[in-house]
Amino acid sequence: MTETAEAHRVLVIEDEAPIRRFLAIALGSAGFAMEEAARGREGIERAATAAPDVVVLDLGLPDMDGKAVVAAIREWSQVPILILSVRDGEAEKIAALDAGADDYVTKPFATGELLARLRALVRSRRRADTEPPAVAIGDLSVDLARRLVTIGGREVKLTRKEYDVLALLARFQGRLVTHRQLLSTVWGPAHLDDTHYLRIAVGHIRDKLGDDAADPRFILTEPGVGYRLA
Repeated sequence: MTETAEAHRVLVIEDEAPIRRFLAIALGSAGFAMEEAARGREGIERAATAAPDVVVLDLGLPDMDGKAVVAAIREWSQVPILILSVRDGEAEKIAALDAGADDYVTKPFATGELLARLRALVRSRRRADTEPPAVAIGDLSVDLARRLVTIGGREVKLTRKEYDVLALLARFQGRLVTHRQLLSTVWGPAHLDDTHYLRIAVGHIRDKLGDDAADPRFILTEPGVGYRLA
């Protein structure tokens, strides 16, 4: 059992029994405890009663769309939600993330990647609960309390917008932050379609951090959807 996964409970809301059985084996071997639900309303109830550390949710449920499940859970809980769905369209991903999901994995999926993303969500929730003053990724440090960014001990001079983008990614380290989330938070709701602002800012941040977009160490791109901090 890995230290990261120990004692953490995953609620799987999935109508296909073979996938639930497969996930039970994969999660159990990684040290997670699994709860399950085959329908959306049942999943919402389990999310309330089982106190999961993370939810894995299929979008194509028999009684309701998975995005409605996300919205229902978000009315009272900030538990991390990872979408696991055969729907791979960009618009579908964006809609699910905007509804309140934290990450999105398409079927068929690599077990190792799914487990890694679950561990990242669990870590991010633990960080959110304790609100750390600084986030470190390798030699990069983002000091949220002092609004100070350093790499290898050297201060990195960022503009206010650049810092705000990096700080938001740092607060959700390991989790996908959509273009809409970033634009709404940093530039305001009137700029949800101004993705070029974000693209330029991320390019400048990468330049200042020495982060190669083709082989990134820090800022990872989810094409057409958003960014995550490694």
